[in-house]
Amino acid sequence: MRKIVTAVVVVLSLGGLVWAQGSLSGELEIFSWWAGDEGVALQALIDLYESLYPGVQVINATVAGGAGINAKAVLKTRMLGGNPPDSFQVHAGQELIGTWVIAHRMEDLTWLFQQEGWLDAFPSGLIDLISTEEGIWSVPLNIHRSNVLWYIPENLEKWGVQVPATWEEFLQIAPVLQEKGVIPLALGRNWTASHLWESVALSVLGPDGWEALWKGELSFTDPKVIEVWDLFGRILEYTNEDAPSLSWQQAVDMVVNGTAAFNVMGDWAAGYMFATLGLEPGVDFGWTPSPGTAGIFMMLSDSFGLPVGAPHRDNAIAWLKVVGSREGQDTFNPLKGSIAARVDSDLTKYNTYLQSAAADWRSNTIVGSLVHGVVANERFMDGFATVMEIFLAGRNSQQAAMAAEAIAIQSGIAK
Repeated sequence: MRKIVTAVVVVLSLGGLVWAQGSLSGELEIFSWWAGDEGVALQALIDLYESLYPGVQVINATVAGGAGINAKAVLKTRMLGGNPPDSFQVHAGQELIGTWVIAHRMEDLTWLFQQEGWLDAFPSGLIDLISTEEGIWSVPLNIHRSNVLWYIPENLEKWGVQVPATWEEFLQIAPVLQEKGVIPLALGRNWTASHLWESVALSVLGPDGWEALWKGELSFTDPKVIEVWDLFGRILEYTNEDAPSLSWQQAVDMVVNGTAAFNVMGDWAAGYMFATLGLEPGVDFGWTPSPGTAGIFMMLSDSFGLPVGAPHRDNAIAWLKVVGSREGQDTFNPLKGSIAARVDSDLTKYNTYLQSAAADWRSNTIVGSLVHGVVANERFMDGFATVMEIFLAGRNSQQAAMAAEAIAIQSGIAK
């Protein structure tokens, strides 16, 4: 049972955003990995907070690095050293629960969800994702989709190829593209390879097999999972050799400038192409579920929690209220390339791509991302990055499968 905490508060409401009456002062340190192009959306959210709490100085403690790899390492040092930020970005799911909640380093936010009416504002399945029997542990800000294939319609027409619905179709198209001097699939550094892998795995295993993998019901050494590595290896033959030196944005740039035909990336790529590059969704760039995953929405959610010992706890609680508000979510997400986690979002503020993502979120089969913290704890995720490095170097499916199974056992996933 989740704890029920009764709180007596005085609130002031304007347009659906609720905050504690009275002034706040001092500092608020927000820790995230949203830098550069993604930093625009975070700054818009900070600007909203500062307009509500002008007495608070917000410290934007951003540590750059795709998928939060660098930020998580810094956060671990701070959390273990007893020096937490006031609130930090974390992927909803096992990335938070399997790391900091089980270590008793987070405050239960059940009382805040009850006070703000969030138990009805967020989908029940999403609340389950951020909860344990002991409480609710973070406030979801958005929903991203992981399994998206991006392309430029004008380029595909020029090259005379169609968008592949399956990976076998892609493997038939790829040599045609290579003959034209086009890289079939743009790829970036290690974590983007893992990001591609999870979409390939979803296409082979399907939603039931994918879920079974993380419940310990399907072994990483099962022939079906080895088949994933085999297919993944074939796909890698049609990617760019300089992938280890590229950011995810640079891989997207390859598609935009016509160096490459396709890229599998989360829909923050839509935010980048729309907000930074000025491209119009559905006209200048196109999208489809990654091959073999039509009707399946592989999700992740960025969220913020309240660390035990937050130096400016009241200011942090006010931040969480802004994060969970309709105004906050509809300020942040159209710029980020994500949809709101709330069910009452104003979709007129969102572009064509995001409206299509919102429709799929409501109608598709939903599964969680590995790379972005939903289905596995950080111990497995860190180990899987090493497995990926080994595979990229040797392309040995059996070796990768056995290494992944060993990490699954060590991290408590395998039974």
